[in-house]
Amino acid sequence: MKITPLDIQQQQFKTRFRGFDIREVDTFLDQMAEVFESLLAEKESLYEKNQRLYLEIQGYKEREDTFKRAILDSQKVIEQMKENAHKSSELIIANAEVKAEKILNSAHNRLSQLHEDISELKRQRMQIEAQIRSVIETHTKLLDMGKEEAKALDDVDSKVKFFQKR
Repeated sequence: MKITPLDIQQQQFKTRFRGFDIREVDTFLDQMAEVFESLLAEKESLYEKNQRLYLEIQGYKEREDTFKRAILDSQKVIEQMKENAHKSSELIIANAEVKAEKILNSAHNRLSQLHEDISELKRQRMQIEAQIRSVIETHTKLLDMGKEEAKALDDVDSKVKFFQKR
C-alpha cells in the first residue's frame, strides 16, 4: 500500500469520548506529512542518482570489456608476430646453411680441380723434362759423333798432309 504525504494530511480519525486532542493529532500529522514528503523527495533524488551511476558503471564495464578485447587481440597479434619472426629466422638460417653448403661444395670441387691441375702440370713437367733430356742426349750423341767424325777427318787430313809433305 502506497501512502503519500497528501494521504497523511487528509487522514481523518473518529473522535470519541476522552480521545486525543484533535489539534495535536493534526499538527503531528502535518509534521509527519512534511517529513514523509522530504523523505520521498530524497528517495527520488537518490533513485535518479542511482540510475545515473548505474548507467555510468555500464559505460565503464563496456570500456573495460573493450580494453580486455583489445589487450587479448594485441597479445594474439604479438604472439603471431613472434611466431612469424621465429619462422622467418629459421627460414633465413636454413637458406644461409644451404648457401654455405653450396659454397663449401664449390670450394671442395675447386680444390679437387686445382689438385688435378697440379698433378697434370707435374706430369707434363716430367714429360717435358724427359723429352728435353732425350733431345739433349740425342744432341750430345750427335756432338760426340761429330767430334769423332771431325777427329777422323782430322786424322785423315793429317795423313793427307803427311803424304803431301813427303
